[in-house]
Amino acid sequence: MGNYKELIVWQKSVDLVTEVYSYTKNFPKEEMYGLTNQIRRSSISIPSNIAEGHSRRSQADYIQFLKIARGSCAELDTQLIISKNLRACLKK
Repeated sequence: MGNYKELIVWQKSVDLVTEVYSYTKNFPKEEMYGLTNQIRRSSISIPSNIAEGHSRRSQADYIQFLKIARGSCAELDTQLIISKNLRACLKK
């Protein structure tokens, strides 16, 4: 099956983590253990689950971990929408 590091989806998700860390570094300090932490954790979960699933011996396991990664994408999307809404509220 090759190495998971060769998967374009894994490479792009690692790049996403880097962007997320850059985006969240300017969040308010009071959010460090709240929304900032949640956003970072859900972004890290994406490439981590792709890598773990790819390293499993069965296709069923791989698919299950891809589903978990997809769930983390939805979680991250929701958290980014919330952070955008909060930023808009702060600017008013």
